[in-house]
Amino acid sequence: MLLPFFAIGFMQNLEAQQPQVLDSLKKQLDSVKIDTIVIRWPQNKINVEARGIERVNVNPNKILKNSKPLDEKFKRFVPFSFWDSENQFSLNINEVAFVNWNAGGDNSISGLANLNFTRNYKFNKVSWSNELRLRYGVNVQEGRSLRKTDDFIRYTSVFGYRKDTITPWYFSVKFNFNTQFSNGYKYPDRDNPISSFMAPGYLFLGGGATFMPEGKKFNLYISPLTQKATFVLDEALSNQGAFGVDPGENTFMELGFLITNTWEKEILKNILMKHRLNLYTDYLKSFGNIDVDWEMSFNLKVNDYVSANIGTHLIFDNDIKFDEVTADDGTVIDPGIAKIQFKQLLGVGFVYKF
Repeated sequence: MLLPFFAIGFMQNLEAQQPQVLDSLKKQLDSVKIDTIVIRWPQNKINVEARGIERVNVNPNKILKNSKPLDEKFKRFVPFSFWDSENQFSLNINEVAFVNWNAGGDNSISGLANLNFTRNYKFNKVSWSNELRLRYGVNVQEGRSLRKTDDFIRYTSVFGYRKDTITPWYFSVKFNFNTQFSNGYKYPDRDNPISSFMAPGYLFLGGGATFMPEGKKFNLYISPLTQKATFVLDEALSNQGAFGVDPGENTFMELGFLITNTWEKEILKNILMKHRLNLYTDYLKSFGNIDVDWEMSFNLKVNDYVSANIGTHLIFDNDIKFDEVTADDGTVIDPGIAKIQFKQLLGVGFVYKF
């Protein structure tokens, strides 16, 4: 196979010297027969297997035959959020019925509904807590009309910021609003309401410091500067000067010192204690007279949907007077005195979280 290449090189050197000899050599090369050899290598299939993986012979018919439906529905992926939310509805019903009962008694039924919504945000140095509580209770007894047993609306929002991620102390701003849904009466008098929606209504706004240790449901808020606004939007109650407002006025402003504390703890298995305390005193008019709002409850969990509740609520407000004495013409002779208000609750009912 090297002959053609050698001949071509030889003729190029000889072309300038002897053209006749070159022509004769070309004729001889044209008469030479050159065979071409083709070599074909066999094509074998290469099997490539990943290391560390065991080959398994899979029979799809067998797999489908032995398959079973999922016991639980597929849960979609939920991205992580720094918001913690909880919604809870509870309904307690108490009923007493008598048939030919020798000791006597009146049939009665009462119900108490609660709605609680919480939205809490906590990340790095920022904390923001929000809570809305709604409660309403009624009682029906044989021989008398419907009566209200409980009623309040309460919204609380606290925003806090701390200087680092280790300290449990936050610089905080707190907003709190309280009022009720419907008229309240001193039964059996149903003609003259002693309270109503936004009569009274309380608004607290102030700044201070909050102590929230990590991993514990304990919150202590201390505010040396808090404004308290009392609203009495009912004209009749406003004219009476109820809840501390001047007669004919709808608002009463105070500036004072506020301390609030909340604490939740499971004292025994399925027994949860909840404590909430508010203490407030006014700097300008009645410094040293402390308004107290204290709630204590014990929730006894039966299962996820049934629970029992034992609770107390104590209130003392120097601006809420009792035993008022008036003359025949409506003139107030004695505005009365402030007294401790106390309420006790006991019920078993339905609880649903959503």
